[in-house]
Amino acid sequence: MTKTWRNQSMKKIQNISKKIGQLLLIILISFFSGVLGSLTILQLNQKQKTNTQNSTTITQTSVKNENSTTKAVDKVKDAVVSIITYSANSQNSLFGYSESDTDTNTEQVSSQGSGVIYKKDGEYAYIVTNTHVINGANKLDIRLADGTKVPGEIVGTDTYSDIAVVKISSEKVSAVAEFGDSSQLTVGETAIAIGSPLGSEYANTVTQGIISSLNRTVSLKSEDGQAISTKAIQTDTAINPGNSGGPLINIQGQVIGITSSKIATNGGNSVEGLGFAIPSNDAIKIIEQLEKNGKVTRPALGIQMVNLSNLSTTDLQKLKLPDNITSGVAVRSVQPNMPANGHLEKYDVITKVDGNPIASTTELQNALYSHSVGDEMTITYYRNGKEETTTIKLDKSTNDLNY
Repeated sequence: MTKTWRNQSMKKIQNISKKIGQLLLIILISFFSGVLGSLTILQLNQKQKTNTQNSTTITQTSVKNENSTTKAVDKVKDAVVSIITYSANSQNSLFGYSESDTDTNTEQVSSQGSGVIYKKDGEYAYIVTNTHVINGANKLDIRLADGTKVPGEIVGTDTYSDIAVVKISSEKVSAVAEFGDSSQLTVGETAIAIGSPLGSEYANTVTQGIISSLNRTVSLKSEDGQAISTKAIQTDTAINPGNSGGPLINIQGQVIGITSSKIATNGGNSVEGLGFAIPSNDAIKIIEQLEKNGKVTRPALGIQMVNLSNLSTTDLQKLKLPDNITSGVAVRSVQPNMPANGHLEKYDVITKVDGNPIASTTELQNALYSHSVGDEMTITYYRNGKEETTTIKLDKSTNDLNY
C-alpha cells in the first residue's frame, strides 16, 4: 500500500514538473518571439527612414532663371530675322552659260545678314537692315524667328547711312520691335545684340556688353566707292559678320541701334571688343524717307573742301587766320548754281555750322546731312583773317552736284 502511494506520488510530481517545464518553454518562446518581432519592426522602421532620406536627396526643383536681360531679349527676339540673298550662278561646264541650257542656270546664296521687323501695316511688315547686306541681290529670303522663310522685297536703300528697308507679307509676322531714343544713351549701360553671326544657322544668337562710346565718328568707303563719315554707337558687344542689320537693344528691350560689321571691319581690320551700331534716331529718319521715296535725298552746298589740319604751313600763312584758329574746313572751290555760290569763296575757312564748332570735313558733312532740302543753314567762316557769318538756303540736293 505504501509502495503504491509512493508510485502515485512520484507520477504526480513528474506530471507537475512536466507541466511546469512546458509552461516555462511557452514563456521562453513567447519572450524570444517578442524580442525577434521588436527587432524586425525596428529594422523595417530604419529601412523606411533610410528610403525616405534617400528619396529626399534626389528630388528636383524646377526654377525659371529670369532677369532683366532675359526679359529684354524675350521682348524683341521674335521680331529679329535672318536675311538670305541670292545671286545668279551659271554652273555650265566648259562652254559657259547658254540661254537654252536653263537647268544649269541656278541661284546661289550670295550673303547672309540680319534685320529687325519694326512695323506691321496691313498686308505688309517692314524690316530694317544694312544696305551692304542686300546690295546686288537678285532675290531675298527672310527667315523668321520660328524658322519660316518668306520672300522679301526691297523698298529702298541708302549707301551713305548703310540703312535699307525690306518688306514682307505680314501674314506670319507675330512680333514687332520698338525703337528707343538713342539720344538718351549713357556710356556704360547694357547693350544687347541679336542676330545671325556667320549665317542663319546661328539665327537669334544673343551677345551682351555695354555702350563703350557715343557719337563715334567713323570714316569708310561705301559700296560705290564714295567716302562716308558717320556717327556711330561704339560697343564691346560681339558683332560678327552675319550680325549686320540686326538690332542693338537696351535693357528695356528697345532698339537703340542697327549693328554694322562693315563699320567694325573698316580697312580690313577687325578688333575684338570693338563693335558699332547706327543710332536708332538716325536710322528712323532714313527709314521714313526710304518708305516714302525709296531713296534718301540730301542737301548739297556745292563746295570742295579740305581739313585745315591737312594744309602745309605755307598754305596756312596765305589764309591769314588768327593764331587761335587751328581747326576748321578750307574751301577749295565753289560750284556755280549751287547754294554756296555767292556766299562762300575759295580759301574761306569754315569754323562753325549753326553755332556748333566744325573741325573737319566729316563734321561739316554730318552737320549738312542733318538738314533737309529746303532748310536754312548758318555758316561761320574766316575770310582774309576776318570772321563772318552767312545764312544759306539749302535748295539743291546731292543729285545736282556735277563732281
